[in-house]
Amino acid sequence: MVAGDRKDPYKSFRFLVEITGLVVGGFSEVSGLEVETETEEYREGGVNDCVHKLPKVTRHPNLLLKRGLTDSDALWKWYRQVVGGRVSRKSGCLILLDDTGGEKWRWTFKDAYPVKWSGPEFKGDTGTVAVEVLELAHMGIGKG
Repeated sequence: MVAGDRKDPYKSFRFLVEITGLVVGGFSEVSGLEVETETEEYREGGVNDCVHKLPKVTRHPNLLLKRGLTDSDALWKWYRQVVGGRVSRKSGCLILLDDTGGEKWRWTFKDAYPVKWSGPEFKGDTGTVAVEVLELAHMGIGKG
């Protein structure tokens, strides 16, 4: 391997979040980027050295989006619509950037809507940023 061929992993602090129809600013943290397929074990008669694992349902956990609280209340308003019985589903993407700011990976999520909003914790003895968290249910994550 030549020294110039080295492939370093991408850094997780360089990312963007886009949600169709919302201008919400930058997020400080995103979690829940997962896909998991359940399996069912099946024992075949006469085969004693292994157990077959058959795929069942695939699940996509909720996404958690965290950001510093600002004057933009677009996320709060979106969640309040759900509380009021008006579910507005939105698609979006999570974009991983390289050190130069170029896009390297893109994951899309579809038909998302907020299922939980959490406001900041207030503590008089610290100078930390007030953070809001939005939890999104969605219909799946794809690459591209």
